[in-house]
Amino acid sequence: MESLVFLLSLLSIGCSQTEKKCTNRRCLAQMLIQKEYLSSPQSENCTLPVDVPLIKYETLSVAMKELHLLSRLEIEIKWVDPELAWNTSLHAFDRVILPVNKVWTPYIAIENGKSTMEHDSHDLVVHSNGTVWHKVIINAEVNCGINLFNYPFAYDVCPVGLKSTPPGECGISIKVDQVMLAEDSHGDWDTEDVKLGKKREDRNYIDVSLRISYTNPFITLLLPTILIMVADIVSCALPLQGGERNTFKVTLVLSFTMFLNILTNVLPGDSKCGPIIRIHFCVCQVLMVISMLVSMVLTRVAKDGLAFFTCFFKRSAPQNAEDDKENEVVENKADISVIQRDLSEDSQMLQKMVRFLEATDTKQTESEHHQRLADKLDRIFFWLYFIFSSGYVAVMTVVMVQYECKIDHFNFWT
Repeated sequence: MESLVFLLSLLSIGCSQTEKKCTNRRCLAQMLIQKEYLSSPQSENCTLPVDVPLIKYETLSVAMKELHLLSRLEIEIKWVDPELAWNTSLHAFDRVILPVNKVWTPYIAIENGKSTMEHDSHDLVVHSNGTVWHKVIINAEVNCGINLFNYPFAYDVCPVGLKSTPPGECGISIKVDQVMLAEDSHGDWDTEDVKLGKKREDRNYIDVSLRISYTNPFITLLLPTILIMVADIVSCALPLQGGERNTFKVTLVLSFTMFLNILTNVLPGDSKCGPIIRIHFCVCQVLMVISMLVSMVLTRVAKDGLAFFTCFFKRSAPQNAEDDKENEVVENKADISVIQRDLSEDSQMLQKMVRFLEATDTKQTESEHHQRLADKLDRIFFWLYFIFSSGYVAVMTVVMVQYECKIDHFNFWT
């Protein structure tokens, strides 16, 4: 009886060993699938280390209105699941392929933005020691708050934070080994470099160095502004009389205003370090309006002289002038009536012609004096306008290119 029990136990052990032993990878894969381990591997400290040997980073686009960075990360991940290990002496295979939906996989996310993770393949590789290799793709919208102060010469370093479990808490702990740049250019922005950084043990991030390609915004934004300002300065060559200069300057101001209205949807969004090009447009418009108003005033000076300004303070002057004129006419009439008794009609006509010519000459002299005064003031304003505009453009260019506005991009971890 005892021998029979012993034989039955040996038979059961042999059958069980026969059932567990697989002669091909598919059999082994099916055996691992049947375990249905869809939950995270559990350790004593409740933290699962996930190694990231390589991250391939790619900038898809930069949303300048929202100041967001759209990125694509291709990530290789590796972790250990002890329940998926097998004995190589029993199953002579060092690795096997399993469907990704039959095995638990870690979810990688972005700390400072929204992200979605998708599997690069429907399968993953499991090694005999329980090490699992897989590749995932993350599409992220990073809330970076890009520094656009120097736009269109903008440059910034934007961090992409990787979410990881802090020490002492349950979850996955990410360790990144290397990051590399997949593609360096998309649209108007160039990705110059990517570097791996770490704030502390559980805070890994990717520093993305971005620089805008300034050719397109320079041609569409700055160059038209410079050309309009040059046209406004050169318009001082037009004569003050006739109104051609004033008409031209009014046309320039209206054109520049329409230009700014069209560019409202093109200019980048505002932030702590908003684009200084907005201030540049405002200053240019103010200068053009001042130039237009000065041109109008000088046109009036060329016609009436400085009496245009004194009329606001001496309102009774015209009435007094009219009274003096009437008295002069009365005296002239009296003189004429006396003279008429002694002089002939020819002499009277000659005196009238002389007085007319003298009045015409006086008026012409006064007009020339007003014109010389207006021309002198016009030249003074031209050189002041030219020097100030040139200096302003030079200073603004230096500020746009070299000034650095500081932004704390790591406030999402504070």
